[in-house]
Amino acid sequence: MFTGIIQDVGSIVRIEHEDKQSHFTFQTTLDMSAWQLGDSIAVDGCCLTITDFPKPQQWCATLSLETLKLTHFSSAKLSQQVNMEPALRVGDALGGHIVSGHIDGLATLKNIKNIGEHRLLCFELPRVLAAYVVKKGSVTLNGTSLTINDVSDASFTVNLIPHTLAHTNLGALELHDRVNIETDMLGRYVERLLSFQSPNTFIQTKETE
Repeated sequence: MFTGIIQDVGSIVRIEHEDKQSHFTFQTTLDMSAWQLGDSIAVDGCCLTITDFPKPQQWCATLSLETLKLTHFSSAKLSQQVNMEPALRVGDALGGHIVSGHIDGLATLKNIKNIGEHRLLCFELPRVLAAYVVKKGSVTLNGTSLTINDVSDASFTVNLIPHTLAHTNLGALELHDRVNIETDMLGRYVERLLSFQSPNTFIQTKETE
């Protein structure tokens, strides 16, 4: 699990595509002294597993076809900047919201408006995800925990403060760029629970048994 609070903007230093998977190598300035093979790192919001440490401050991960299909890594380029966050540890501050690292799809930047030192971004997302995006709810874009300002049909806006602009790769976005999006998982659980409910059913507890 993650919080959506970005700890480093690293880069992609190696890409090797195969028929059914791709191997990526990432560079980071984070302290890797305690990192181990098998640890989880969110890269632009996508939970990846460390498979190797080829050089100091570098680590590798293998991306499946499903991951490539749902994320912008299918068109990633060398030297591309990526947001990074190691997995949440017991006792860490939960400064953003609970993020699973499972990307739902891609959102496309449709409008940029500078408001003082802040920046208002409008994104369009697939209609199948629109129901999970609500005003003043949480959303994760390229791994960054953000609050939704407003929603309209299949689009929504978020406001980026100066710190977010300076310490994530969202500050470098241009019109029509695509970002990895993870909607708030709470909406998914509610939808799933409601799909099993009917006027004649109820959740049985020990008190009603």
